[in-house]
Amino acid sequence: MDALVSLLTGPRAQGAFLLRSIMDAPWSMRIQDEAPLTVVAIVTGSAWIRPDGLDAVHLQPGDVAVALGPTPYLVADDLDTPAQVIIHPGQRCTTLYGADLAQEMSLGVRTWGNSPHGETTMLTGTYQMAGEVSRRMLRALPTLAVLRAQDWDCPLIPLLADEIVKDEPGQEAVLDRLLDLLLIAVLRAWFARAEGEAPGWFRANSDPVAGHALRLIHNNPAHAWTVASLATQSGVSRAALARRFTEMVGEPPMSYLTGWRLALAADLLHEPDATVDSVARKVGYSNGFALSAAFKRVRGVSPREHRRLAG
Repeated sequence: MDALVSLLTGPRAQGAFLLRSIMDAPWSMRIQDEAPLTVVAIVTGSAWIRPDGLDAVHLQPGDVAVALGPTPYLVADDLDTPAQVIIHPGQRCTTLYGADLAQEMSLGVRTWGNSPHGETTMLTGTYQMAGEVSRRMLRALPTLAVLRAQDWDCPLIPLLADEIVKDEPGQEAVLDRLLDLLLIAVLRAWFARAEGEAPGWFRANSDPVAGHALRLIHNNPAHAWTVASLATQSGVSRAALARRFTEMVGEPPMSYLTGWRLALAADLLHEPDATVDSVARKVGYSNGFALSAAFKRVRGVSPREHRRLAG
């Protein structure tokens, strides 16, 4: 597994909020759900999106926007259209005065809007828990990332548009995985843009020294890696590895290793039968006490508190 694959396969939607919105102008929605990450794809028509404090961006068919929370944002047919709908935490939808709109604007399976034949159709997929997308990934993104239709070639938007309205056994799991695939495809294309500022771990993937060390770490995080052993496996001196890795990735090898192990641990702790001891052994700690100490030092909470807060 290379560094890029291991970091981009981090998204793990779990019962994600997915909705098809069909709107006729004038319409305007203020999104203040505080979700860590939302993907908005335009199928037909167009929309403006404007995070608080940032410039607005006009979206057209095939365009995809990735919005990071908790920053609220506006989605509307026109920037002069006053907000009519507010999306609250938990995806509760109300008027500006608090009246519930969930039933009033329902148009069928996972479909919502003000007209069944509206000119604008949008797909929205929301990761509702921070643990579903790695911190390292979120840190690499701006508050709003927009990928234009002409900048990528991906069949996932039409596929998601078809699947989102189906009401079949196991459909939520299908949609979760499609959302993950869409996000991964968008991020891969976003980071690969010539004008983009790709994070260090993305650029390092193609480096013969730093990229090889990253693959070693990702392929076997439980191994007792040291700078010396990584250097030996990469065919360079300790000093050369430490210098190149830090230059390319933006942090020293052992710091990166710790962060990667704890990110994996955070995900594994969500599994129903996982114990702190079993997770510790999978990510390279001798026991649960050692993992708990590192987890608390870096993340500010114990593994058990992390699992309880994620709920």
